[in-house]
Amino acid sequence: MFVLHATIMVPFILAFLIPLTKRFTRIHTGWSVLPFPAALFVYFLTKIPAIQAGEYILSTVSWIPSLGINISLVLDGLSLLFVLLITGMGALVVLYSIYYLNKRTEALHQFYIYLMMFMGAMLGVVLSDNLMVLYGFWELTSISSFLLIAFWHRREKSRYGALKSMLITVFGGLAMFAGFNLLYVMTGTFSIREIIGQVDMLTTQQLFIPAMLLILLGAFTKSAQFPFHIWLPDAMEAPTPVSAYLHSATMVKAGLYLVARLSPVFAGQAEWFWLVSLTGLITLIYGSFKAIKQTDLKAMLAYSTISQLGMIMCLLGLGSAAAFFPGTEDSLFYTMATTAAIFHLINHAIFKGSLFMVVGIVDHETNTRDLRKLGGLMSLMPVTFSIALIGTFSMAGLPPFNGFLSKEMFFTSVLNIREFDVLNTQSWMMMFAVVAWIASVFTFVYSMILVMKTFTGKLQLDKLDKKPHEAPLGLLISPVILASLAVIFGLFPNLLSYSLIEPAMASIHSGLLTPGDTFDVSIHFWHGWTSEIFMTLGVVGVGTLLFRGYKRFRLLDREWGGRVSLNRVYDGGLRLMERGSNQLTNLYMTGSNRNYLIYIFGFFIIALGSTMLGAEGITLGMNQYAPVSFYEVVVIIVMLLAAFVIPFAKSRVVSILFTGAVGYMVTLLFVIFRAPDLALTQMIVETVSVTLFLLCFKYLPKLKKQVTTRRVKLTNLIISIGVGVTMTLIALASLGSSPFEPISEFFIENSHDLAGGNNVVNVILVDFRGFDTLFEIMVLSIASLAIYGLIQLRLDPMEMESKLMKAKSGRTIIQRNSNDVILKTVSKVVVPMIITFSLYLFFAGHGNPGGGFIGALMTSAALILLAITFGMDMIRKALPVNYRILTAIGLIIAILTSVGSVAFGAPFLSHAFGHFNLPIMGDTELATAVLFDLGVYLAVVGVTMNIILSIGGDE
Repeated sequence: MFVLHATIMVPFILAFLIPLTKRFTRIHTGWSVLPFPAALFVYFLTKIPAIQAGEYILSTVSWIPSLGINISLVLDGLSLLFVLLITGMGALVVLYSIYYLNKRTEALHQFYIYLMMFMGAMLGVVLSDNLMVLYGFWELTSISSFLLIAFWHRREKSRYGALKSMLITVFGGLAMFAGFNLLYVMTGTFSIREIIGQVDMLTTQQLFIPAMLLILLGAFTKSAQFPFHIWLPDAMEAPTPVSAYLHSATMVKAGLYLVARLSPVFAGQAEWFWLVSLTGLITLIYGSFKAIKQTDLKAMLAYSTISQLGMIMCLLGLGSAAAFFPGTEDSLFYTMATTAAIFHLINHAIFKGSLFMVVGIVDHETNTRDLRKLGGLMSLMPVTFSIALIGTFSMAGLPPFNGFLSKEMFFTSVLNIREFDVLNTQSWMMMFAVVAWIASVFTFVYSMILVMKTFTGKLQLDKLDKKPHEAPLGLLISPVILASLAVIFGLFPNLLSYSLIEPAMASIHSGLLTPGDTFDVSIHFWHGWTSEIFMTLGVVGVGTLLFRGYKRFRLLDREWGGRVSLNRVYDGGLRLMERGSNQLTNLYMTGSNRNYLIYIFGFFIIALGSTMLGAEGITLGMNQYAPVSFYEVVVIIVMLLAAFVIPFAKSRVVSILFTGAVGYMVTLLFVIFRAPDLALTQMIVETVSVTLFLLCFKYLPKLKKQVTTRRVKLTNLIISIGVGVTMTLIALASLGSSPFEPISEFFIENSHDLAGGNNVVNVILVDFRGFDTLFEIMVLSIASLAIYGLIQLRLDPMEMESKLMKAKSGRTIIQRNSNDVILKTVSKVVVPMIITFSLYLFFAGHGNPGGGFIGALMTSAALILLAITFGMDMIRKALPVNYRILTAIGLIIAILTSVGSVAFGAPFLSHAFGHFNLPIMGDTELATAVLFDLGVYLAVVGVTMNIILSIGGDE
C-alpha cells in the first residue's frame, strides 16, 4: 500500500546515509548511489502494463486531516512518464558523474546528498495528489537545485546563478501557493482529483481566474518561460551532470508537468489558452534567436533549452483547445498538440541530456567551452562527435531521429490551430505557424553551429590548454545510451506511443473520453507530401543559408537593446530591495533593547486592545470566579511587593532574587489551586532560571546609574501600564467571552480512555497536544545550539591560544568553585536523591504528577547544583557527555516515536497503550507515550546543560 511513499523516501534515506561512506575513500561515492535510482527506474518500468491498461495506483497516508492535508500519491499515465524520466536520467547522470567528478578534488558526498534530495523532491512533485504536499516538494526542488548550482561555491558566478535561480523560482512558487489556496477556498479540498471533479462549479467562481494566473506564474518561473527565463543561463555554472539532469530532463519540466496536470481544471478557458500558448510561442522564438549569438557551448544549450521548453509549453496551450469541443471529433483533432508535447518532452530529455554530456566531455578534454577556441575535434574524438551529431540532428528536427517526428507533429499542431475559430480570432491563428517555422529555422542554425564549429574545421591546438583526445569509456556510456534511444525512438516511435504517450494523454484529457475508450496514438515517418514536409524542407534550406552566413547577422545581441535588459532589471531590482530593506531595518534596529521592547509591547497593546474594544460581546465574566481565600491574598501581596522592588533594585543580584521570588509565589498559587504538575515545573524553572541569570550577568559590565529624562520615564510608565491592563482584560475576558465550550472537560473525560493516562497534564503534553511539545523541544534545541555558537564566536582566538600555550607549558588554569564544606557535603547526599526523584517523576508522569519535562528539569537542577558546588570541569570529567548530541538523540527518539504510528496506519503522533502481565511487576500498563516522553526528557536535559555549560564553562 505504501510502496509509492517508499519510492519517494529512498532518495532521502540515501542522502542521509551517504556521509557514512566517507570511510571508503578508495571507492567513488557514485558507485554506492547508482544502484538506487536504477532500481527505482526498473520498478516503475514494471508498472507500465498496469497503467497502460487504464489503471492507476493511489496511496494515502494521513498527515493533517483536519486541514485536508494528506500525503496522497497517484501513479497514472502522466506521473509514470515523469518518474521514468527522473529515475532513468538520474541513473545515467550518476554514472556520468562518477567519471566526470574527481574524487580527490571534489566534495562528492555533498554533491550526491544534494542530487538525491533533488531526485526525491521531483518524485514528490509528480506523484503528489495533494496540492499542499506538491508545493512542499516544489520548493524543496528549488532549495536542492540552489545547492547543486552553487556546488562550486568559491566561484562568484556559481553563487550568483544559484541565488538568481532560487529567488525567481521561489517567487513563482509562493504565487503558486496562493493559487492553490484559492482553489481550496472554492472547492474545499486540496486533492487534485477531487478538484477536477468540481470543474463545472469552479468556472463560475470569481476567484477562478486569479487562481489560474497565480498558478501559471509558478509554472512559468520554474520552466524558464519568458520573461522569467533569465535564471537558466546563469544556472549553467553548475557542474555539467547537474545541467544534464536539472536543466534538460527534470526541474525545468516541473512547470510543464503542472500545466499538464491542471489542464483538466483550466483548459477550456480562453485566458488559459492564450496565456499558455502565447507565452510558449514567445519563449520559443526568443530562445532560438538568443542561442545563435552564444559562444559558450553551455550557454548555447541553455538558450536552446529555453526555446524547447517554450515549444512544449505552446503545444500544451494549443492542446487545451480540445476542451472547447467536449465529446466531438474536433476535440480529438486538437489533442494532436498535447500528443506532440508529450512526445517532444521525452525526446528533448534524450537529445538535450546527451548534448549536455557531450559539452561536458569537450570541456573535460580541452578545458574550454568557447566556440572561438574549438574546432577540428572530429578526428580526435570520433565517438563524441557521433553522439553530438545524433543529438544536434535530433534537436534540429532531421530524420531519422526522434526529434524529427515530434517537430513534424509540432508543425501539424500549429497548422491545425488555424481551424480554431471559437474565439473569433481565426485570422490570428496563422501567426503560430509562421513563428513556429521561423523558430525552427533558428533551431536548425544553432544546432549546426554547435556540432560543426566544435568538431569540424581547423584544429586550434595553440588556443587549448592541453591536447584533446577521446573521452574514457565511463564518460561515454551515458551519452551513448541516450543517443541510441534517439535513434531507436526515431525508427520505432510507437514503442512510446502505446506504453507512455497514450496513458499520459488519458491523464490530461480524461474528460474527452467516454467510459471504456482510450486514445489511439500512432506516429509514422511518412504521410505523403504534406505541408509539414515542405515546411521542413524550407527550414533546412533557409537554415543552411543562415548557418553559412550567420556571423553577418547581428540580431538580438542584447535582450532588449540599449542599456535596458531583463538581467539588468533583475540586478537593479535586487539592489533596490537590498537598499530599501537596509534603510527600513536601520530605522528600528537601533541596538537598544528598550526600543525593541517598546515596538513589541506597543504593537501588542494596539493590536489586542483595539481588537477587544471593537469586538462585540466581550464580557469580563467576574461573576464566574470563585471567592478569594486569605492564603491567596497573602501570596498575591508578597508577589506584588517583590515585583514592585525589582525596578528600584540597585544591583542585578537583587533584581534576580526578587524575580525568583515572584516566580516562587506563582508556585505557591499553583499549590493552592491544586496543580502539582505546574507547581513542580514552575519551581524548577525558577531555580534553573536564577542560576542562568547569574551566569549570564557575570559577563555584563558593572551596573551604572543611568540618567533618564521625564520623557523616557513617562514612555516606560505608559507601556508598562498598557501591557498590564491589556493582559488583565484579556485574562478576564477569556472565560467570560469564549464562544466555545471549554475543551478541558474533553481532556479530563478522555485522558484515560484515549491515551491510557490519569495525569491529564502529561497526557495533553505527550498525546493530545503532542505537536506543541515536539515543536517546543525543537525550538529549545535550536536556541541552545545558537547560544553555544554565540559563546564560541565570542571567545577571543588570541586568548584561547594563550590558554592552550599555558596548558602545554604545564601551568595550571585554576577554575573557581565553591569552597563551602557544608554545601559540598550536602550536595553529595542531596544530588542522588534529586536524580532518583526525577526518575520517579519521569516514570510516574503518565498516571500521576510528573512527566518527561518535569523530570528533565529536576535532573538538570541536580547537575547544576553539582556544577555550582564542584565547578564546571568536574561535571565534564564526572559526566563526559556531549549534551548537544544528547539533545539530538532526544529529538530523534521523539520524532521516530511520532512517525512510528504512521507505519501502523494511524495518524502522526498517535500513541498506543495496553495492560501486560510482567514478571515480578504483575499487571502493568505500558504506553508508547513513554518513549515520546523519553525523547522529551533527553532533549530538555541536553538543552539545559548545553546552555549552562556554554555560558558558565568559559572561565
